[in-house]
Amino acid sequence: MIVRPHLHWFRMLLAWRGSVLPQLLPRLFIVLALSIVAVAAHDHILKLTVNLSTVPFSLIGIALAVFLGFRNSASYDRYWEGRKLWGQMLNETRSLVRQALTLPRGGDAATRESAHELMSLLAALPHALRHQLRSTDPRADLESHLPPALFERVMAARYRPAMLMLCASEWVQRETREGRLDGYAVLAFEHNLNGLSDVIGGCERIVSTPLPFAYTVMIHRTVYFFCAMLPFGLVDSIGGLTPIFAVFVAYAFMAHEAIASQLEDPFGTEDNDLALNLMSTGIEVALHDLMGEPTSLPARAPEQFIID
Repeated sequence: MIVRPHLHWFRMLLAWRGSVLPQLLPRLFIVLALSIVAVAAHDHILKLTVNLSTVPFSLIGIALAVFLGFRNSASYDRYWEGRKLWGQMLNETRSLVRQALTLPRGGDAATRESAHELMSLLAALPHALRHQLRSTDPRADLESHLPPALFERVMAARYRPAMLMLCASEWVQRETREGRLDGYAVLAFEHNLNGLSDVIGGCERIVSTPLPFAYTVMIHRTVYFFCAMLPFGLVDSIGGLTPIFAVFVAYAFMAHEAIASQLEDPFGTEDNDLALNLMSTGIEVALHDLMGEPTSLPARAPEQFIID
């Protein structure tokens, strides 16, 4: 994802990286070429003249705008849910580390050492989940957070975030068996661990259930057919200005369709997907901060744009 501070209105007009315009340029050039052909045919430069009424384009354009609105709403709902789930992960992991520091009985040194063990598991969790959602190799990230034996155990699992949750539950069980946690403390830990399980399951649901393909391809075909025929519907009324208006309308429709396509999978690596690298690091920094351990990891995005 591209993360940048709020731009001045004029700079926003010229923004390039992070917009979908670069990937749309070849398609817009095709619309421009069709517009030039339509103008040439209308002026009888070519032997074939194709003039269409604007009425069907008005009706189709209104219907297409409604369909694109539903498409964008459905895609943004997935993006927004993913954003909320990762925010919930930050809250749940913070609560677990706080409880690990304050609820167990025993000396401060033993409590902090035991809490650090749980904190390492929780700090590795967002990295493991990010790699699972993106189908990438988590080895480098997990190896730096986990002891060797635990690292090998987690890497041997297919669903590594779930294995880390199991290890966290085993930590609670061990603390209970050794008498450092009472029943009320166990319930508090289990409540937050269940919340983390809901986060993992929610993210997996978004990845494994995309929007219906037939619905997506129908809108995609309609947008491109509409944009290809639009110059021949405009040329009779606006003449030589057809290329300008046809390209502008095509950009509006194609851009909405392209943005919706990116937001449909919010955990990907495209410009407008969630900044999971930055969010994973932010959770890790928050947990180290609760432990009173300084870290050189960035807690927020730099002022210039980044790809994450």
